[in-house]
Amino acid sequence: MTAWCTTTFPPEWYLLIYSHWHDVLSQSLCYKYLNQTGRTAALVIQMLDREVRHAVCIFYLVLRAMDTVEDDMTISLETKIPILQKFHSYLYQPEWRFMGSNDKDKQILEDFPTISLEFRKLDKVYQDVFADICPKVGLGLAKFLEKEVESMKDWDMYCYYGTALAFIGFSQIFSASKLEDPVIGQDVELVLSLGFFLQKTNIIRDYHEDQLMGREFWPREVWSKYAKKLSDLAKPENINKAVQCMNELIINALHHVPNILTFLSRVKNQSIFNFYAVAQVMAIATLAACYNNPQVFQGAVKIRKGQAITLMMDATNIQAVKAIMFQYLEEVSWAYRIMGFKKTVINIPNPTNCHLCPLHEHAWGTLNYRTHYSSIYLSCVMLSAAMAWHYMSIALKVTEKYVHADKY
Repeated sequence: MTAWCTTTFPPEWYLLIYSHWHDVLSQSLCYKYLNQTGRTAALVIQMLDREVRHAVCIFYLVLRAMDTVEDDMTISLETKIPILQKFHSYLYQPEWRFMGSNDKDKQILEDFPTISLEFRKLDKVYQDVFADICPKVGLGLAKFLEKEVESMKDWDMYCYYGTALAFIGFSQIFSASKLEDPVIGQDVELVLSLGFFLQKTNIIRDYHEDQLMGREFWPREVWSKYAKKLSDLAKPENINKAVQCMNELIINALHHVPNILTFLSRVKNQSIFNFYAVAQVMAIATLAACYNNPQVFQGAVKIRKGQAITLMMDATNIQAVKAIMFQYLEEVSWAYRIMGFKKTVINIPNPTNCHLCPLHEHAWGTLNYRTHYSSIYLSCVMLSAAMAWHYMSIALKVTEKYVHADKY
């Protein structure tokens, strides 16, 4: 035992050991940041097949870093606009970091060298996706820092930069991995609908938070029909008009559902299907909770944790997702009817009235159904993911102070 402890190893061995643990720590930190910045996203990303998991994790963190710069209202426009415009170039600058953020997710900017290092380790086929998408996102977000969302076209364009482009990137990663057919990354109209749906849901739900932070993303073309200023919608005397305004935006968002279902019907890989489907069913459940609900103008409206878990467990095949979408569309349609409207003033997507809406029979009746995975199987998968993260967290704490002490 004593002889082993006093053995001197060749210097290159120490270098190899250090390099290995440095890589382990770097990856562990990225997954730590992933879990801190996006709870639902973190779970579905970590459940992806190994071939694409890390590329998607890093892509998500880079986009989240840009979003953090955009959202942080304590950063001046003179500072954040150039950062966003050049953000993609920071992926190739090992030492770049930003220490001037006060956002809750500021750690991904302060430790951006760890994220950019992992980017540079990715295969070129994945790096090319970053090189294509990230400059467009940065320029688009910077553009809307100086431009208000006036028209519905502007609203769609902001959502394009905010989230829809990200889904183009995710699909390109999945296609490049060969886990999915090239069509998944090429059918732009369908892919964009997934991003539009999520971004519009977030904008509608986050009215109160955005008002508190001095941000406005609701399109003037719609809200100006109900109030002189967007902030007036929160006044008690305007609550009925405010709800009508919100409902109009919700109906607009729901018209992306047919494209979403068509897209999901083409996804082959189970983990990738879950990645896409969970976010979409969460979004439609959120819209249903917001519809006709004045609480949106007073605070956060969120779906219950139990409801979220049920949705995650159920949304594992196209037939189940269709049933979930149908359920929440029915809830919205029912809420609309009890308001006393006799004529369809707003075009609500309703699968039982195909002449009134875009959800035609092909979207519900002729999609290729997927094999249904049992709830017991999925419970085991989610438990395994949780245990893996717990193990990773322990390893991170043990190695961080020894291996990464020289990082700064």
